[in-house]
Amino acid sequence: MIDINNIQKDDIPTTAEELKAYEEKFNTPTQASIDEKMAKEREKFLKKQPSDKEMEEKLVEHLRQIYDPELPVNIYDLGLVYNIECWTNEVSMLKMCKITMTLTSATCSFSQVIIDLVKSIVSRQEGLENIDVDIVFDPPWGQDKMTDDAKLAMGLL
Repeated sequence: MIDINNIQKDDIPTTAEELKAYEEKFNTPTQASIDEKMAKEREKFLKKQPSDKEMEEKLVEHLRQIYDPELPVNIYDLGLVYNIECWTNEVSMLKMCKITMTLTSATCSFSQVIIDLVKSIVSRQEGLENIDVDIVFDPPWGQDKMTDDAKLAMGLL
C-alpha cells in the first residue's frame, strides 16, 4: 500500500485513493482515469442515442415525407416499405439501418430518385450513420399493401 501523503512519481496507484493522490500531486492523468473518463463520456453519448426501435419510428416519419413522383401518396402509406431494421454500429455507436422496399413496378422510371430520397434521410436524422436500401420485387407490390389513407387519397375507397 502506498502512503498517499508521500506518493512518488514511480509509484503505481492501485486504489482509487492512490490514483486521486497521484493525479493531484503530479497533475498527470493516468490511463485508468482516462479510460474511466472515456467510459463516462461513452455512456453519456449512448444515453442520448435513440434505441433501435425509436430510430425505426423516426425513419417511418421521414419515409412519410417522401412521395412517389407519379402518385399523390407517400411511399410508406403506399406500401412500398416492407421492413425497417436498425442496429448500432459497435465502432461509431451510431445507427445503421436497412430498409427493404419495393417499387410499384420493376420498370418504375423514378426508381433511382426514390432510392436517393430514402438514402438522403441520413443527412437529416441525427445519430444515423447509414441506410442500406434493398429493393425487392417478391412479393410484388399491389394495392392491398396501401393504407386506407392512401387508398382514400387515390380515390380507391
